[in-house]
Amino acid sequence: MQSIELSDREAPSQQDLPVQVMLECKPAEIGRWVDQVWQAVGVVVGETPGDLREDEAVWSDGSGRARYLVGGLRLRLFADECESYYHNLMSPQPRCYVVAHVEADGERPQPFLVSMSFDEAHAYLEGEDEIYSVDIPPQVYQWTEAFVLSYYAPEKRRKRKRIDWKEQEPGR
Repeated sequence: MQSIELSDREAPSQQDLPVQVMLECKPAEIGRWVDQVWQAVGVVVGETPGDLREDEAVWSDGSGRARYLVGGLRLRLFADECESYYHNLMSPQPRCYVVAHVEADGERPQPFLVSMSFDEAHAYLEGEDEIYSVDIPPQVYQWTEAFVLSYYAPEKRRKRKRIDWKEQEPGR
């Protein structure tokens, strides 16, 4: 296997990206206590356009389904989370994680964190926050990949050498 020289590779110039979360509201199909169901369906790179209000749907099909764009979020990468980013990117289906506050059933979630780290997103499962996993936009994938290549090198697994405990017993 040929080794790759990474010394000529530059570290990403910025460590965070402005992102927006696409939320979808659709009528609930089952249950009489909940009228609508919310979920995050994607992440969009860039700032929110100035003429777009957060409570205004950017898409609606007339059957009760609507999509909203929630902006003002930043996707940040940290060098000490590189192992989690690496495993996410190497998984069969890499994901981007959106963490949101949910006040009550049927109310719109309020996203407050977008992360590439499964470990970070999993930590929020202990609280009452909702975690959504969405597809990674190509620009975010490439940016995260460049960050991981700049700051992380996976350690080669090595087998532990067994210790002969009988030889180490005192008095033998």
